[in-house]
Amino acid sequence: MKLFEYQAKKLFEESGIPVPKEKLVDRNTDLNAAIGEVGFPCVLKAQVLQARRGKAGLIQFASTKDEAKVKSAKIFSSHINVKKLLIEERLDIEKEFYLAITINPVSSSILVMASSEGGVDIEDVAKKSPKKIIKEEIDVFKGLLPFQVRNVMFGLGLKGDAFKQGLKILSKMFDVFCRYDAELLEINPLVLASDGNLIAADAKLIIDDNSSFRQKRFTITRDYFESDIEYEAAEKSIPYLQFDGTIGLMCAGAGLTNTVYDLINYYGGSVANYLEFGGANYTRAIQAMELTLKNNPNVILIVTFGTIARADVMAQGIADAIKKLKPNVPIVTAIRGTGEEEADNILQNIGLEPLKDTESAVKKAVELASGENAK
Repeated sequence: MKLFEYQAKKLFEESGIPVPKEKLVDRNTDLNAAIGEVGFPCVLKAQVLQARRGKAGLIQFASTKDEAKVKSAKIFSSHINVKKLLIEERLDIEKEFYLAITINPVSSSILVMASSEGGVDIEDVAKKSPKKIIKEEIDVFKGLLPFQVRNVMFGLGLKGDAFKQGLKILSKMFDVFCRYDAELLEINPLVLASDGNLIAADAKLIIDDNSSFRQKRFTITRDYFESDIEYEAAEKSIPYLQFDGTIGLMCAGAGLTNTVYDLINYYGGSVANYLEFGGANYTRAIQAMELTLKNNPNVILIVTFGTIARADVMAQGIADAIKKLKPNVPIVTAIRGTGEEEADNILQNIGLEPLKDTESAVKKAVELASGENAK
């Protein structure tokens, strides 16, 4: 679960990590009153779960009330569903750093990463100059040790009071990371202001979904999603991604899904949505197909291969879904795995052709999607 910037910064404040003076507003908030609390110059930051907001025009600077009013209206009217703005004081920046804590699945450890070149182009730094990224592996049983915190701050080149502040900030970040079962906690940029203070100018926190039973403070709301369908799928714990194409995809497994994506693109098709039909969801065909149909695809493509899910159970679920939902779009299936022979019988009895080859299924779906019923 990704938190919005204002939520992560609230946790920072509570933990003693310095953040800019700020005020959260929505479309109905008195902007003048909010800016009056923050002052000028200020920064207007769209609260959306999207990277590179600055390059997308979702972060704007203002020096007057009129300028703030015009730019906030521009952000709220963007094609992205912006519901909240974080108004912050504009910092007098001397230098920007990158500081993050995440999980290293290879070594089963916690990984601290830092760089003296923070900001919007940190990804480019990692690609072009990987040696500039400081890394410190943390034993999960020992926790973050004092010498490791100092190693990071020395690596960033901090000195004097800024060095001491950095020690406290990283230590408190680690506390937040562990307390909230985080997968990623990131400050980018961590700003060294002209007055010598370190301030978290931005904040990103991703909480492990598996810890939701104990992380009760934050719950998923409609604000976290671009569409009602994505929100509904999340409420039902069904992984779902919405796109703007014509083929509704119900697929089992990330690797197979990536292959199907590539094949659809190769044959000139486009994906309307992806829905994870494998794993725990293979017995939920009715809910899965209902969500897929809500995106109005031209065709539904159902592909599975060699999963632990039973092919015959999935096929019977599809038959039940068709009987209940009565979809008015063609359905293409390539369901392979345990109970495949019985699955073929079930599909044939409801008038579907059980294809044996993923590529053939994709080609057929693309052809149907571009036919007379195309959008």
